[in-house]
Amino acid sequence: MFWWRRVWGPLFAVAALVLLDSSKALAFAEPGVPVPPGELITDTGEGQLTDADKDLVVKVRLAGLWEIPAGEMAQQKSKNPKIQEIGKNIAAQHVALDKLDRAAAKKLGIKLPNQPNKDQQGWLGEMREAEGEEFDQIYIDRLRAAHGKIFPAIATIRASTRNDTVRKLAQQANQFVATHMTLLESSDIVDFAALPTAPAPSAATSASAAAPAGGTALNSVAENQTLGTNKNVILGVLGAAVAAGAFLTWRTMSSRRRPRRYRY
Repeated sequence: MFWWRRVWGPLFAVAALVLLDSSKALAFAEPGVPVPPGELITDTGEGQLTDADKDLVVKVRLAGLWEIPAGEMAQQKSKNPKIQEIGKNIAAQHVALDKLDRAAAKKLGIKLPNQPNKDQQGWLGEMREAEGEEFDQIYIDRLRAAHGKIFPAIATIRASTRNDTVRKLAQQANQFVATHMTLLESSDIVDFAALPTAPAPSAATSASAAAPAGGTALNSVAENQTLGTNKNVILGVLGAAVAAGAFLTWRTMSSRRRPRRYRY
């Protein structure tokens, strides 16, 4: 009748282990590399909205307008299975990013374009006219160069915007763009020599980077405290679950050993 009491303890222990393992999976994309907890960013549309903020929302939309058809062409025109898969993944991910971008634009009252710009239309034209390996090279190089340009722009807005909806979109876009650059580079045909080089740091930038070691130290302390707090919370939950399981198991076993009293 009370058979289910016998499994309370093991169930609590298993649940605790699953919780700990899931927390690790959510916290890290790969060993030692944390995933930004985007769910901690509010999305209310509150905060000053600058022209630079609006420009980013428009650029994210424009990126999808040409990279989605470019990815579809990669699946149809390329003879290389790796390029086909890269095109498929990037196109699908831009569909998801475009949905996020349009939702943000609607919330903020930003008007979005419905066609690629002149440069993007030219790149799509190049791809339509190319075949075989020539197509592959154009597809990979055009997309890698475009992602390299928007990547620092996203970082600037993520670091400076006062608007929480733009901040969230910038963080999401940053993760998409980093993923796309990695996918494109996995083709092994990116012409890195053709990419623009970063400008040399100015004297003021070099001096400020070298001088305030305390700022770096404070950032490290804050990061370690955050990671330490998260770890302590997880371990606390795990410990409580294991203790509860052990207690319930002990109660169940004790009740089974206790002699029954009969009344006459």
